[in-house]
Amino acid sequence: MSRLLVVNADDMGLTPGVCRAVHRGHTDGVVTSTSVLAVGTAFDEAAARLRDLPGLAVGAHLAIVGEDPPLLSAGEIPTLVDRDGRFPLSYRTVVARGVAGRIDPDDVRREFAAQLERVAGIGVRITHLDTHQHTHLWPAVAGVVVELARNAGVPSVRLPTSRRRGPLGLGVRLLSGRLRARLQRAGLRTTEDYAGLDEAGALDRARFTGTLGRLARSGAASAEVNTHPGEAGEAALSRFQWGYRWADELAMLTAPATRELVGRLGYRLGSFADLAGAR
Repeated sequence: MSRLLVVNADDMGLTPGVCRAVHRGHTDGVVTSTSVLAVGTAFDEAAARLRDLPGLAVGAHLAIVGEDPPLLSAGEIPTLVDRDGRFPLSYRTVVARGVAGRIDPDDVRREFAAQLERVAGIGVRITHLDTHQHTHLWPAVAGVVVELARNAGVPSVRLPTSRRRGPLGLGVRLLSGRLRARLQRAGLRTTEDYAGLDEAGALDRARFTGTLGRLARSGAASAEVNTHPGEAGEAALSRFQWGYRWADELAMLTAPATRELVGRLGYRLGSFADLAGAR
């Protein structure tokens, strides 16, 4: 039996160019799933495109970090924002606040619920939840995401991990193991293996080839690769200082050689909705 590969494009709704790139990655390439950023400035364009792409699975990319403002006011989510009502730019701030006990899970719940409601309002089935910069690896955030998934009937949640050496990789793997156990107790599904955190913004054809080969050697029945396609030179992306090679990822996703590689390594393309049959 072939193994399931979910190729997910993150940040749908971040910018118009990202919306166009995700669209192309699906219609001309191997993208099978996308995660919608409810706080993104191009959310309305994302919603319009997704209504015309019934074959593209849709998840919610829940955010408590990043350059875009929250849906709720500072008074409603005081522990998540600064005095100007803005999210922190990095997950590192979330971790620091979490360690200090300065994140109220009720604030996370209110903001995430508003974002999930906005994505659900597109009128498409939500197949999975994940988070911007993988903040649901942190236990307090993980608990909220699991609760929301169960209450909303969303069957799957992304399980990020890392293969980096050193303290960062070790910490991610520890948190990932705890998240997997939490998802299992809650009866929620996830893929057996994953790539995309270590490779974020750098999945050109060479790196994707190496990454997919490593996933294939693991023998897992299912895997997710999360990607970040975009358009070269889009002015709207200049405010993000992430160093992502958006266009290189889009080129990889739409290259005929990529689809050939997927088949050659024994994968079938699918989405989180297909996890029930990937055992």
